[in-house]
Amino acid sequence: MQDLLENLGKVLTEKKLKVAVAESCTGGLLAAALTHRSGSSTYFDRGFITYSNDAKMYSLNVPEQMLVMNGAVSAQVAEAMARGALKHSRADIALSTTGVAGPTGGTPQKPVGMVFIGYAVKGGLAGSVELALRGTREQIRGLAVAEALQQLIKVAGRTKANA
Repeated sequence: MQDLLENLGKVLTEKKLKVAVAESCTGGLLAAALTHRSGSSTYFDRGFITYSNDAKMYSLNVPEQMLVMNGAVSAQVAEAMARGALKHSRADIALSTTGVAGPTGGTPQKPVGMVFIGYAVKGGLAGSVELALRGTREQIRGLAVAEALQQLIKVAGRTKANA
């Protein structure tokens, strides 16, 4: 993980990109990982911990109808969370996490370990990745953070550097 964070910090710093995060199932762990490294203030703008649906709606402008139709654990909501974090920050890239970390809360349609990583980039690029993770609650949350960081490297690599 340390090598991943070093590489990510280098890419974001060289490209002069700022990052914001919107977290649900990871509850701040993604922001903590991004700010663990000295000098992270050059690329980390802010984080939103939006565990409840109300927080997603009011802090990130996730439409209530989207939450009702798709549920909080969905590709649509993950993408909307990332777009909301981008809109309410000075970031160039925003990431989001939403999922079922367990051990309770899973359903046959949305089992424990289902996690979505959303991303949005200034200029319109947005999307999400679905993960099927296994392990304890702590392991699922840790794996979600690691996958989100990997996704951030991919997205940053495709994002134009700031002048």
